[in-house]
Amino acid sequence: MKFYLITALLIIGSEAQETFKCPDDFGFYPHHLSCDKYWKCDNNVAELKTCGNGLAFDASDAKFLTENCDYLHNVECGERTQLEPPISTPHCARLYGIFPDEKKCDVFWNCWNGEASRYQCSPGLAYDREARVCMWADQVPECRNDEVAGGFSCPAAGEVAGASGSFSRHAHPEDCRKYYICLEGIAREYGCPVGTVFKIGDTDGSGREGIKLNLSKSHSGGGGQKISREFFLAENGVKLREKVFL
Repeated sequence: MKFYLITALLIIGSEAQETFKCPDDFGFYPHHLSCDKYWKCDNNVAELKTCGNGLAFDASDAKFLTENCDYLHNVECGERTQLEPPISTPHCARLYGIFPDEKKCDVFWNCWNGEASRYQCSPGLAYDREARVCMWADQVPECRNDEVAGGFSCPAAGEVAGASGSFSRHAHPEDCRKYYICLEGIAREYGCPVGTVFKIGDTDGSGREGIKLNLSKSHSGGGGQKISREFFLAENGVKLREKVFL
């Protein structure tokens, strides 16, 4: 029994005190098992180093002269499959990395040392967890299209006058610079360039026919300020709503 106990302690001790023979006096070399560990050789003395939680050692330098820890998804680990246990903070699965929001599919978080910075995709887009880029919401499996489209649903085929087949355009209910394009029943949100607005035409998608939008020219107000008025007009000339921007 004592023999087995001593043997077990020796095995544990040997694992805790890893050794590495430096190929050169100076350099940075990947650990043979762990993707987030590496050996730093200084004057032929090896020191085991660990990247930040969520980072991995980039061993792509063939000369082993670069000390670089990068995001896990940017590093080819190969057979170095072991990683340190995750350390999480709010919105961060690990201290370093880019992570999707758990509730809003158009939001993602960039985490650096546990500090999370919030980012939001452009209107109509959602964060793709695999590609780690913003894509059209209907192309992201984890996201329901109506979440990103603000609850807007495309009308059924044949309900929109003047629509070309399965294609139609609709005004945003609140922002006159935004609009929706429906294609095959999928809504995608677009935005006009800054300073311009979407011209609704014969219908705004809500069934109110004849609504048109006119934008008055900017003119100088008191104190030299620029004032721009937006008028929403019906065909009978009755003003429905006016917005003033100082």
